[in-house]
Amino acid sequence: MGCDAVVLSLNSPCPPAVGRKTERDNILCASLSGTLLPTAHLTGIISTFVNNKHLPPLLMAKMKTGCAVLVACALVVGTSLGSHGNAQTIAPCRPGFSQSSYTVFVPRGVLQGLNIHKDTLLSSGHVEFETCQQIEEVSFESSDPKFSVRPDGSLYAEQDVTNLTEPIQFMVTARDSMSKYIWETTVKLALAGHPLSPPINQIAGDGIYGGSSHNHYHNSRLITFPRQHQRGSSNGLRRQKRDWVIPPINVPENSRGPFPQVLVRIRSDQDKEIEIRYSITGAGADQPPSDVYIIDPVTGKMSVTKPLDREERASYHLRAHAVDINGNQMEPPIDLFIYVIDMNDNRPEFKNQVYNGSVAEWSKPGTSVMQVTAFDADDSTTANGLVHYRILSQTPHIPIPNMFTINGATGEISTIASGIDREKVPQYTIIVQATDMEGSLNFGLSNTATALISISDINDNPPELDAKMFLGEVPENAVGVVVANLTVRDKDQPHTPNWNGVYRITGGDPMGHFAIRTDEITNDGRVIVVKPVDYERNGAFMLMVVVTNQAHLASGIPSSPSSSASVTITVLDVNEAPVFPSNPKLIRFEEGVPADTTLATFAALDPDRFIQQTIRYSKLSDPANWLKINRTNGRITTMAVLDRESPYMKKNVYEATFLAVDNGSPPATGTGTLQINLIDVNDNVPVLDPQEALVCERSRHGYPVNITATDLDSEPNAGPYVFELPSYPSSARRNWTISRLNGNYAQLKLRIPYLEAGMYRVPILVTDSGNPPLSNTSVLKVKVCPCDENGDCTVIGAVTVAGLGTGAIITILICIIILLSMVLFFVVWVKRREKERQTKPLLIDPEDDVRDNILKYDEEGGGEEDQDYDLSQLQQPESLDHIMSKPAGVRRVDERPVILESQYPVRPTVPHPGDIGEFIIDGLRAADNDPTAPPYDSLLVFDYEGSGSTAGSVSSLDSSSSGEQDYDYLNDWGPRFKKLADLYGGGGED
Repeated sequence: MGCDAVVLSLNSPCPPAVGRKTERDNILCASLSGTLLPTAHLTGIISTFVNNKHLPPLLMAKMKTGCAVLVACALVVGTSLGSHGNAQTIAPCRPGFSQSSYTVFVPRGVLQGLNIHKDTLLSSGHVEFETCQQIEEVSFESSDPKFSVRPDGSLYAEQDVTNLTEPIQFMVTARDSMSKYIWETTVKLALAGHPLSPPINQIAGDGIYGGSSHNHYHNSRLITFPRQHQRGSSNGLRRQKRDWVIPPINVPENSRGPFPQVLVRIRSDQDKEIEIRYSITGAGADQPPSDVYIIDPVTGKMSVTKPLDREERASYHLRAHAVDINGNQMEPPIDLFIYVIDMNDNRPEFKNQVYNGSVAEWSKPGTSVMQVTAFDADDSTTANGLVHYRILSQTPHIPIPNMFTINGATGEISTIASGIDREKVPQYTIIVQATDMEGSLNFGLSNTATALISISDINDNPPELDAKMFLGEVPENAVGVVVANLTVRDKDQPHTPNWNGVYRITGGDPMGHFAIRTDEITNDGRVIVVKPVDYERNGAFMLMVVVTNQAHLASGIPSSPSSSASVTITVLDVNEAPVFPSNPKLIRFEEGVPADTTLATFAALDPDRFIQQTIRYSKLSDPANWLKINRTNGRITTMAVLDRESPYMKKNVYEATFLAVDNGSPPATGTGTLQINLIDVNDNVPVLDPQEALVCERSRHGYPVNITATDLDSEPNAGPYVFELPSYPSSARRNWTISRLNGNYAQLKLRIPYLEAGMYRVPILVTDSGNPPLSNTSVLKVKVCPCDENGDCTVIGAVTVAGLGTGAIITILICIIILLSMVLFFVVWVKRREKERQTKPLLIDPEDDVRDNILKYDEEGGGEEDQDYDLSQLQQPESLDHIMSKPAGVRRVDERPVILESQYPVRPTVPHPGDIGEFIIDGLRAADNDPTAPPYDSLLVFDYEGSGSTAGSVSSLDSSSSGEQDYDYLNDWGPRFKKLADLYGGGGED
């Protein structure tokens, strides 16, 4: 029959030996009988029992002959597969826990009393996690620090558990080390033999009882607090009724309501006797996010208040409390775990919209190119979060439309065909689609991204020279010039080692006159002259050149890795400059060579052997102007005596430079240097050094004088020297003595105990060691002065030696004092003059004022009569009609401004001199009360002269005046008006 049918029979509920029925759950067992049942009917049988939510079935099936044993066992507490009761097809492998909750029963053998010691393995039990070969490493975390889950899923106690009379419940979280996916399950730890323990045949060998439940909020159920009761007499032991496993409550996300929607009802069996108030605590109730779940304090109905989002929070852990109306706890709190069931409400999102990858050209099929990654915020343990990848399009379709493929699960893009050529297609554009629901196009959500695949270059194209022969020419003696340009073609990527050309000269240049350098921009080869070529020796070159790439040619390419060609180079003849055979040319002579002496012939040769040319010579450099050269044959003669001691000599060598010019077209010039080494002769006398010295007047004080000599000649015509005192004058040997120190130094000191202070001229004869020796008598100026105990010359003694007496010194000091006094007097005078200028400033410099003014002569005048002026001429006119009639605008400065002014006092026509003081006081008072006056003391400038004068016109005055007017009052105006009084007042007749 094969595996097309399943043998299955259903029996009555299990006998008491296997398990017992309660009002909360019933267990049905399926045993093998031999009845033949097609596998197509298995789905209906399972659905029939599962639809009855009060009867969780135990299904067992076994394949008939030739098939493996299949055992299916499921414990379902108050759940159903769906509202329609339809069985679902088996889903593909999905990473995650095998159960949504686990119950671990600890054998009593591992307990010490009711305690569990640290590091105790709990019944060798473990939680099962399916990786589906997609996850490399999974780490587990426990919400209770007392317990831990090892990498293999084993449960261990990390701390001493002091009491296990009541079950302990905690959550286990699994994390993928390579991604951010998280899986959660609930573990219930209970003591073996506890009322929670399932039948023996439902507990696995490792002590773990697994069960899954799907408690939808629309199928609310009753959760009852465990009741405590007594057994026996009043003084007997109390026994608490054991709690059962409360499976998690599953709530779908994005529910449309209406809200609030009841999830479960919590009830205490004491509510019939006492009025109970229910409450819930934890995140989602009284902790952020608050008010997601609420509970009716009277009925105990817990409801959700708004749609949930699993991507924001996937689970909630609440605690339910039951108290009386006085707040007394009536029941122990129970834990409620609420899981948000995922809905496919999130599209896969790529980490990047554009991915960049590369693959080498001519890569083999199956070569990995790149990987694209999309993340779906939905639950990755369900089809909602399982992403599948596919390639939608490829651009361009060369050589075929499907050059690449993608792994639907990992997103890895790889090549699927051969023939990738960068020279034809440098880049491919791939549109990648990511779809959840395991790639279902009908139900899944999709998103796209772009993958740009650049084709990296390999050296699959060797360089090729454009021609087999290249031509070039070069002038002789030229260096660094480009002779020929070798053009090359290479299809590989420019400016890479696969494209860069390397040129070599393989023949035709044994002396290394040429080199080839690669142009970095064009990749062409430039033939350059690195060593001068001579037309007279070689008129042409035939070079063999080869070009290759920097990178080796890729394997499997049938072409040659190099390209070769020949280069013919013609050498052009040019007019070369004459060449001096020995340059520089060195000759030796003794100094003192007289004028018109022939030293040498400094001739040049013409390299142009095939052309007859004439060479002319001239002098380029002759610092001392000692030499001359014959213009036609290059003979050099002297024009002056050659002196080795000349400042133009450098280390006994004299250099002169000469030119040789041919008559070619254009003329070429060669330069030659002549070096003359002058041998020293003893022609300079030695000179005493130093020329002056200082000696104490008493021989017991001070120190002797060390003397030496200098000689312009060199060894052996210089030192050692001989120092001696001449016989004349006789005072030299009488007062002084010389002792030899070494060949170059001697000491001069007093022969007598005391010598009067003063200036002495001591002659000393110095003889060198030349052949013949030369002598010279030098005079040493010796200053003899009184010295202190240290042998130092005193100040008075130094002045005395200088020749200045006491009178001269006093005269000099007086002159200095007088000079300082004159400088001080001048400074004081300048300061005083400056102070006077500041105390008497003038409004206008008198030298700059061109108007008629009363001149100040720095004199005080003649007393009171000098101040007797007629001020009537300065008074303002009585009529201002001629001014008032003028239009407003700019007025002359000599016109009176038309404004309201203070009334200044008016004096009579002929005032009395005694009224001037009174007039000034009145004017000062008027000025103080003048509102138009400035708020500071200032000079009053009277630019306004008035329209007329009461004195009348002076033009009426003439010499024939009849004297009708009396001018005698002019005599009262002071000496300045005396002359006018004499002319008009009758004084002239006297």
